[in-house]
Amino acid sequence: MAFVIVAVCILLLILLLTWGKMNAFLAFLLVSVIGGVWLGLPLPRIPGVLQKGIGDTVGGLLSILALGAMLGKLVAESGAAKQIAQSLMELFGPKYVQWALLAAGFIIGIPLFYGVGFVLMVPLIFSVIYRYKLPAVATGLPALAALSVTHGFLPPHPSPVALVGEFGADMGKTLLYGLAVAVPAILIAGPLFSMLLRRMPVGEPAMFRAPDNDDEPLPGKTASFLTALLPVLLLMAGAIAQHFLPEAAWLRFAADPAIVMLLCIFAATIALGLMQGKDMAAVMRICGDAVKDIAPVLLVIAGAGCLKQVLAETGVSRQIAEAMQSWPVPPLVLGWMMAAFIRACVGSATIAGLTAAGMVAPMVQAGLADPNLMVLSVGAGSLMFSHVNDAGFWMFREYFSLSIRNTLLSWSVMETLVGIAGLAGVLILQMIL
Repeated sequence: MAFVIVAVCILLLILLLTWGKMNAFLAFLLVSVIGGVWLGLPLPRIPGVLQKGIGDTVGGLLSILALGAMLGKLVAESGAAKQIAQSLMELFGPKYVQWALLAAGFIIGIPLFYGVGFVLMVPLIFSVIYRYKLPAVATGLPALAALSVTHGFLPPHPSPVALVGEFGADMGKTLLYGLAVAVPAILIAGPLFSMLLRRMPVGEPAMFRAPDNDDEPLPGKTASFLTALLPVLLLMAGAIAQHFLPEAAWLRFAADPAIVMLLCIFAATIALGLMQGKDMAAVMRICGDAVKDIAPVLLVIAGAGCLKQVLAETGVSRQIAEAMQSWPVPPLVLGWMMAAFIRACVGSATIAGLTAAGMVAPMVQAGLADPNLMVLSVGAGSLMFSHVNDAGFWMFREYFSLSIRNTLLSWSVMETLVGIAGLAGVLILQMIL
């Protein structure tokens, strides 16, 4: 019965958003309440579950998203984004800029959490799109595909690291195998797939659009690149330093993404604001506009968190996994299927991966599957079919100003290709090894 209820709730949400044209946050709240009642949550508990879903989801993203939006706005309006775009195009040329963005997404995605990498890449993507009038989705999707793959496949991201511990895998081997699987998956879901999306219509997002004023002097190349890349450099430096000084409390504080982003805002305020002749009031006005821009994204992410929490509190993901455990399929495929199905139901790649791991771990411990390959198989499944219950879906839709239909045809298909290509790569590695 839980399977039917989840399917009906997802269908209702889709209908409210597409046919009913309801605000996404309101639709999520309504479906979360209906699903909670239908799945047997006591009525007095439902408000607390919704609040927990909002807090757990937005609490970890609020400061990063808001500060990332401020940094992006400063980079755009100061002319630094324009300087970066010009420099990139001079180096790679308009014909190959998509590959430059893809490589940047992959490199940035290895040390950074997905949300941080997303908000760092989007300003750079849009600076190139607006400057050279390139197709938005076809240009930006490969870089975001690279971020998604590193999030699901490669340590030190939370889900792969947790799966390595769950299955007793070797971190070094998992990373090596993960790189071998990740590169083909990115190429298939990124540049190859995006060739079909060159004519996809988008709205007019102005969040990171730089003002079209060729008379104003641009910041220097060094200041522009260093300011835009400063979060990456600081977070990478923090991760390396923590490896050698794991007990240093001050280092854990300084390497936290929110603290790093706050330091980057101060640096951008000086380098791209005060040193460019702007006063503090003008810089703060830019930051305030960025907060207004980010509000719709935060609301839809909060709504997705409500539905995810209702499904988690009612134990639906556990029931689904237990039902699938008896299916007569190979262990690697079974782990992928479990993670993929839970991902489609609850939206969270991390929850999907860890829930599926608990079900297939006994098979790995019995020697029925290579633990390193099982980490990658479950990770690939956890990236499958991202849709309306996933925060990443809404971030992509809002940033790129797409319709629900076109978000499904671009983002959701890309994530599905990543999951399928990942499983194929794992099975090929199994045959080779």
